[in-house]
Amino acid sequence: MVFPVSTQTDTTNPFFQLNYEPVLENLGADYYDRVTAAEFPQHLLRFRNDDLLPELGLSPSEVSDTHFIDAFGRFQGNQPCLALRYHGYQFGEYNPYLGDGRGFLYGQVRGRNGELYDFGTKGSGTTPYSRGGDGRLTLKGGVREVLAAEALHRMGVRTSRCLSLIETGQALWRGDEPSPTRSSVMIRFSRSHLRFGTFERLHYLNRADLMRPLLNHVIEQYYPHLQTNPDRYPLFYAELVQRTAELVAQWMAAGFCHAVLNTDNMSITGESFDYGPYAFMNQFNPQFTAAYFDYFGRYSYGNQPSICYWNLEMLQMALSTVIAPADMERGLAQFHDHYQAAYHQQILYKLGFDRLPPGQAKPLLTLTLKFLNDTQASYPTFFSELTQQFSPAWREDPNSMPSRAVCVNTPEQIEFLEQWRKQYRQALLSLPPEEMPQVADRLKRYNPSLVLLRPEIEAVWEAIAQEDNWQPFYDLLQKIRQ
Repeated sequence: MVFPVSTQTDTTNPFFQLNYEPVLENLGADYYDRVTAAEFPQHLLRFRNDDLLPELGLSPSEVSDTHFIDAFGRFQGNQPCLALRYHGYQFGEYNPYLGDGRGFLYGQVRGRNGELYDFGTKGSGTTPYSRGGDGRLTLKGGVREVLAAEALHRMGVRTSRCLSLIETGQALWRGDEPSPTRSSVMIRFSRSHLRFGTFERLHYLNRADLMRPLLNHVIEQYYPHLQTNPDRYPLFYAELVQRTAELVAQWMAAGFCHAVLNTDNMSITGESFDYGPYAFMNQFNPQFTAAYFDYFGRYSYGNQPSICYWNLEMLQMALSTVIAPADMERGLAQFHDHYQAAYHQQILYKLGFDRLPPGQAKPLLTLTLKFLNDTQASYPTFFSELTQQFSPAWREDPNSMPSRAVCVNTPEQIEFLEQWRKQYRQALLSLPPEEMPQVADRLKRYNPSLVLLRPEIEAVWEAIAQEDNWQPFYDLLQKIRQ
């Protein structure tokens, strides 16, 4: 449906009545540029995330599609529209010509939990940092980001989410999509759009005078428990290290490859965001690479922990004017321990356990990962089959465990699977019988029945591109959320 053009701002629009706080804006114009949103010839609301509205104190029944259109398609509110300034390391090379090139910070609001959230646009037009681009987002890119954010959220990953996606009626030309292709504008809902690269820019420009106010802002808003601590700066960095290590552990357990882990795509809050050529892995493969332009596999699935470590290491140079390097080194030295602990816990969850005795946990984890790697079994199928087939009877009767699985075929794989099943039953025996229902519940919680592999995404897009049929997209979202 095409909505009529409004000539006046609707003051009853719930999005315009939110209590926006100019928190970042109050830091001063050294951190952003004021910009104006593009005007679009068409406004078709393709996605609205009603699940997020209660977090803003809004009832979905009170927010119409027109409200979404006027706020996040026509941008009729009186928000400042701030294109944030940042630099970043891209594929290992420093790039000082970055910044919000097709988006801006639309506004900041408090959620019902008291935490500050950003409304950030993507595809809203050119800015001083567009570098000759058109500042637009392809509709396919918007669809992919909506799906990625919802899938990761369902899998327990700390992630930004999409509040809305609006098709804007312009034809775009892209080298990596059949062109002309359709355009869209998206609203990203996240804790913060501040990046590692926000600090790296200040270091590059020798603006140490701007570093401390920005760091104080980050601690005040996103690490408030550290605010009164005299050691808050090194403690902030150490906690950022831990948050980042835990995030990448969540990606790895989900079988997710972000694909573009440049430092401008690393959030200062340790939250996952900006989903471009991402992919979920089918077969377990540390060399799996999602982006076609990642020729040497720098951002492959298996490299993600080491790349995030490297990004944190590069951030030290920027923060060194405020935080002693030795203090940051001590924080970074904990990265691998944080990662291993978080990753092992995530895999335990996927196996149905909250905890196991050390003598059971490590052998089961080691054998599980070796089985997946050596047999090249389907990563999502292995866990979904475990979830579907699990029975509390496995604990008492080994004969009740299925002898075959769809994810294995050869005699060698079947033999390997039998070794794994024996180890899994030993883990079950380490728990009391009354905990078996909790094992089943965790399997369902951490192993969605549908994993967002490339064929599923392409099938959805094909229906949209060829027939303008959005029902497969909505059906897929429903399956992801179940």
